[in-house]
Order: sequence, then structure tokens, then C-alpha cells
Amino acid sequence: MIAAKSRTPQERAYSKHGLNTLRKSLKYSGNALTSRRYKLGRVLWEWRQELVRDVGGEATISTQQLAVIDLAVKTKLLLDSIDAWLLTQPSLIDKRRRALLPVVRERQALADALARYMGLLGLERKTNALDLARALGGRGAS
Repeated sequence: MIAAKSRTPQERAYSKHGLNTLRKSLKYSGNALTSRRYKLGRVLWEWRQELVRDVGGEATISTQQLAVIDLAVKTKLLLDSIDAWLLTQPSLIDKRRRALLPVVRERQALADALARYMGLLGLERKTNALDLARALGGRGAS
């Protein structure tokens, strides 16, 4: 009797849901998140700068607000990635289970988290009061 070769099964990461693809793209695009050389990094940096300006600018922002802004930027990246993936799907309904895809609930949780971060930062735009005497450099203040 001839013994059959025993092959060790190779592990394969199945990615029907797209989460592995998102993780891989975030792993390899880590530089794109921090470097403004890439379009993704520039867009996220500009959005972050707009948030900082809306809160009151670099001079008046606290460390806690910066942490919330950084969380908001990361959440926005994940939310936009999931939205892009959802828009490529033929349907958002699992016909076998007659229910929404679970990723829709996860997307809603991320959207709620982003809304909470925005609420922590405040909904109104804050502007710095301009002191006319300081802006003129002390000229004409006699």
C-alpha cells in the first residue's frame, strides 16, 4: 500500500467581508496617514487643521482637545473607508438571513462615535478676539 503524502494545510486569511483588506491598507498606508506627501495624508491633515481652527486655533487648544481631534480624524478615516466599501456592494441586505449586513451596524457605531467627538469639541465655531492695539503693535495707543 502506498502511503499518501501528508501535506500541512497552509493558512489562508479569507476576506469575504473586506476587513482584512482594510487592515492591510491601513498597515501599508500608515505613512499616508502621517505623511502629507500622499493624498490621503493631505486630506486628513487639512480636515484636522480645519477642526483645530474651528475649536479656536493652535494657541488656545488644550491637550485633551487635541486627543479628541486625533480620535476624530482616525474615526473619519475608518468611516470613509467603510462607506466606500458599502457603496461597492450590490446590496446591503443578507438575503439568507433577511437582515442588514453586520458592517452597517458597525458603520453606524463609528458614525455615532464621530458625532460624540464633534459634540465634545463643540458645535459652534470659536474665534479669537482681535485686540486692535496689539494688532497695530502699540501704535496710536496714546
